[in-house]
Amino acid sequence: MAELWQMQAGEIASAVRGREISAEEVTRAHLDRLAAVNPRLNAVVQEFPQEAIDAARALDARIAGGEDVGLLAGVPVTIKVNVDQTGQATTNGLSLQKDQIAQSDNPVVSNLRKAGAVIVGRTNTPAFSMRWFTNNSLHGMTLNPRNAALTPGGSSGGAGSAVAAGLCAVGHGTDIAGSVRYPAYACGVHGLRPTLGRVPAWNASSPDRYIGAQLMAVSGPLARSIGGIALSFAAMSARDIRDPWWTPAPQGLPEMPRRAALCVAPDGMTVAPEVQAALRQSAAALEGAGWEVEEVDCPPMRPAADINAQLWMAESRSVAQMIERENDPDANFVFARMCADSPEMDMPALMAALQRRVTILREWIDFLNRYPVLICPVSGALPFAQQEDVSSEAAFDTIMEAQLPQRALPVLGVPALAVATGMAGSSPVGVQLVADRFREDVLLSAGAAIEAAFGAPQVAEL
Repeated sequence: MAELWQMQAGEIASAVRGREISAEEVTRAHLDRLAAVNPRLNAVVQEFPQEAIDAARALDARIAGGEDVGLLAGVPVTIKVNVDQTGQATTNGLSLQKDQIAQSDNPVVSNLRKAGAVIVGRTNTPAFSMRWFTNNSLHGMTLNPRNAALTPGGSSGGAGSAVAAGLCAVGHGTDIAGSVRYPAYACGVHGLRPTLGRVPAWNASSPDRYIGAQLMAVSGPLARSIGGIALSFAAMSARDIRDPWWTPAPQGLPEMPRRAALCVAPDGMTVAPEVQAALRQSAAALEGAGWEVEEVDCPPMRPAADINAQLWMAESRSVAQMIERENDPDANFVFARMCADSPEMDMPALMAALQRRVTILREWIDFLNRYPVLICPVSGALPFAQQEDVSSEAAFDTIMEAQLPQRALPVLGVPALAVATGMAGSSPVGVQLVADRFREDVLLSAGAAIEAAFGAPQVAEL
């Protein structure tokens, strides 16, 4: 029989709701796993075990009273340290924010609690959540439980590591340039970047963000099953008027043709043979499940990736003095390289970028209505070695190029799903699925077909 910390989110919710196991039992099992494994990984960097146990007991009492406690009844989840959680520091990996204690929950945290989830810890992120690697001067480095020599990804690297190691069944992450999708890919789990406006989010502890982050940054789930992604996404998406971008779009929309486009090398980018193999095997899995798959070129990604860099760096430059005061060596290097790659924008350049965004999005919407799912790389390379991006300027530039599909899609506001397909030698590998806005249902359907062929990710052996 599987340990409780090995169970998938849907299995836990069903068993807790049916009173086969208690939420307290599940929570204690995950806290024990966290105590045993996390010291090696440093995935969870803020712990509050008694609070988690108290929340589980309260949940059990409500179930005993006949209440419906929600989609995620008793499911252990983690929250990334860059969103507000009452009573916890919203550090964003910064020593400067170690005492920035949240007085209220971010809407995504509120929604998880309302759905019956039990928060068992808060997960690590790089300083300023600005890398595909997870290390900072405040919390330290997070390791990948599948292979400690590889990055766990970033910026939601703590979430990816925690989910893969069985510290939680669902991890909360955020994504402005791949920060949900890449940790999922690197740690061998699934990760969903929802449509802009699907999942409400807002940190009362900080000023509102600039237009780039408003258009590109979203919260989304990481899990070890497509079913777990679907459940947690539905829970996270509940209405909250504190986020003006939240959109009351229904979860179920009219059925679309089961047609997919396969693009192995967007914009002619270099793609590793192992990644190409995973893409073609995933396309074959969809065909085996009754999908029509055609290998075609997708619309260009590079123009959108350039706009991503411009908007992201406009926001980062606004906190340049804070970056200097924090003086995190990795953040300093990354910020300098990104500034060099993306010149500062004036007002005409900003207006031109926003104008180009609409033109690019129109082309993508047309494509995604002809091909409701695009199969493409998460990254052109297998997961990178730890700290490779700060090893040299040349290494940083190579990594930026490999991450083209992650950087482009947030500009468009479309949803994307990283689907784990197993291991390529000692490295996790997977694929990315893309759909039109608010069509997460199509992504989940295609993801389930691929998962059925490859098998759901299991907890890493440690």
